[in-house]
Amino acid sequence: MKVAVIGASGYVGAELINLLSAHDKISIEYLLVSENSSSADMTFSQLHPRYLGVCDLPLVCFSQGWFDDTVQKLDAVFFATPHEFSADWAQAFVEKGVKVFDLSGGFRLKNSEDYPIFYGFEHKNLSALAQATYGLAEWQQDDIANTQLVAVPGCYPTASLLSLKPITVNNYHLENSLIVVNGISGVSGAGRKALLATSFYEVSLTPYNILQHRHQPEISQEANAAVIFNPHLAPYKRGLLATVTLQIKAGITTKHINEAFLNAYQDKPLVRLTGAWPKIDNVANTPFADLHWQVDEEKQVVVVSCAIDNLLKGAASQAVQCANISLGLASEYSLLHNVTLGKS
Repeated sequence: MKVAVIGASGYVGAELINLLSAHDKISIEYLLVSENSSSADMTFSQLHPRYLGVCDLPLVCFSQGWFDDTVQKLDAVFFATPHEFSADWAQAFVEKGVKVFDLSGGFRLKNSEDYPIFYGFEHKNLSALAQATYGLAEWQQDDIANTQLVAVPGCYPTASLLSLKPITVNNYHLENSLIVVNGISGVSGAGRKALLATSFYEVSLTPYNILQHRHQPEISQEANAAVIFNPHLAPYKRGLLATVTLQIKAGITTKHINEAFLNAYQDKPLVRLTGAWPKIDNVANTPFADLHWQVDEEKQVVVVSCAIDNLLKGAASQAVQCANISLGLASEYSLLHNVTLGKS
């Protein structure tokens, strides 16, 4: 698979390039940055010196001219870009037969009317939006394999949905009851651009965008159940923890819940069902999702926690999983033996 990565200068783009460079079934042909990027004309390893000798390709400015000259040479493209950019350009690649893996939020929500509310722009490519498939790798392999446009999930939704779906798919949750997701992420989730709000000197553990975060409708859509999502920013580099609290129907026991998680993930190597509550340190710099749950049968309540690396399982390594599925490979192909490659 000959690929290009658009948005190569950011944190997610860098992690993705690191993983793709180690993949023996994928060849990175081009690395793209925006037309006005200060990184243009640098090599990737000049911008990210830790990858010197891993990937030394030049960073090229994206343009209509580049697209016209190059698109026929590609099998797939990864967007690690602002949401509006992928929403504008994904369809152009698809029409040329190039598969799109979009790591932005440009195609995650099915309802076009949600984009002005949660993303701040009008979605103009409604045909592309209609054909896009959500790419939660452990749950939607057939859809991912059979589409030309994969909307790679957000980091909070990945952890939340891995926690929720074994319960909601089996219809074990009490319908119309309150489902609360509390999420905590490190500052890399805000991107590479320097901002006072994400400066380590300024950051304290704090909730933000309560009742209006763009991931709330994404989680609700894919869980097929309304959720309340409470995101928090924490003063560490990377890693994300989501804890879900929900009510279950009368008669649903601990055994039902245990079997639901085992059936969902016992053959999924990148989801680890742990014997204790998960820790960020155990998943940082890895493609794993660690899950643990506890049932209170008397109160009919389940609490589930999931820890992931927000830049990897929450973005780059899940995109590689989607690419693997498209190639007919096991979704974890090339990821397990490289779990420390990007370690800082």
